[in-house]
Amino acid sequence: MNFASDNWAGATAPVMAALARHSAGFASAYGTDPLTAALEKRFCEIFEREVSVFFVATGSAANSLALSAFARPGGAIFCHEDAHIRVDECGCPEFLTSGNKLVGVAGVNGKMTPEALSQSMADFPDGVVHHGQVAAVSITQATEVGTLYSLDEIAAIKAVAESRGVPLHMDGARFANALASLGATPAEMTWKAGVDALSFGATKNGCWCAEVIVFFDPEQAKGFEYFRKRAGHLFSKSRFVAAQLEGYLENDNWLTTAAHANEQAKRLAQGVEQRGGRLLSPVQANEVFPIIGKVQAAKLRQGGAMFHEWPVQASHPNAPVEGDVAIRLVTSFATSPEEVSQFLDLL
Repeated sequence: MNFASDNWAGATAPVMAALARHSAGFASAYGTDPLTAALEKRFCEIFEREVSVFFVATGSAANSLALSAFARPGGAIFCHEDAHIRVDECGCPEFLTSGNKLVGVAGVNGKMTPEALSQSMADFPDGVVHHGQVAAVSITQATEVGTLYSLDEIAAIKAVAESRGVPLHMDGARFANALASLGATPAEMTWKAGVDALSFGATKNGCWCAEVIVFFDPEQAKGFEYFRKRAGHLFSKSRFVAAQLEGYLENDNWLTTAAHANEQAKRLAQGVEQRGGRLLSPVQANEVFPIIGKVQAAKLRQGGAMFHEWPVQASHPNAPVEGDVAIRLVTSFATSPEEVSQFLDLL
């Protein structure tokens, strides 16, 4: 019963089959091979327009390098106060943007509101050299607590960013889970709603090591190849990232695996509530944050369940009370219905 992280799961059979399929023979290096070119074209088809794509190894690199394209001297990049780029990436975004500041914006359930964003940006008025410059806005889809921005909410955040003349970035580490849950198209959840650049995550959803930076205006990507090379993320054997993505995308495998993970998370959430537990936030993708008794948590671990405790500020409206603990359960393509049932039986 492994609910520790979708990063703990392996790779899907279609991804591994594609890797094996393309492992023999020779192919030109550094992204000049035919398979990489074919996947770049595939991304244009998926997003229904010409896009520029860049393969990188990790989600941290995807986020940080995407933001580096928009960095300014003394720049301020706005994100939710609990965003992964602000809390869990060891200063990588600040480092690769040459010191741009990440400004945390408050908001319930992992989402910032247009009003809160506007107020935070007002602290950086244009033309006041002492305060620096507004540089970009970044949202996470799905958020750190498994919630989703609706298409209208994304557009509203974009409107605030646009009012200050800065781009909107989306951290899509769990992009497929969000897409499957909303029932939107990739285009609708990104550039049609105002997203300028996307960190397209595939590793959490069944790839071995495959993340993609997508620019929806190729003009914004001019010269970006030097950012990637300088950061050490230009693969020599790029075809093996392309191969993973070929297996990932073919026959809509990526959406099937994401929908499966979402469904198992929904079953977990319903089962937790039926057994007296409460939820820290709504369950809209593949993460569940139950609040249960510490004794229950200990018994679950003794029974073989793997999960992490989740820190919650005392001011949170759903914060655990004495004797309780918040935990995080993450489902994946590899989560079986039997595991979910076993966990709920133990609970």
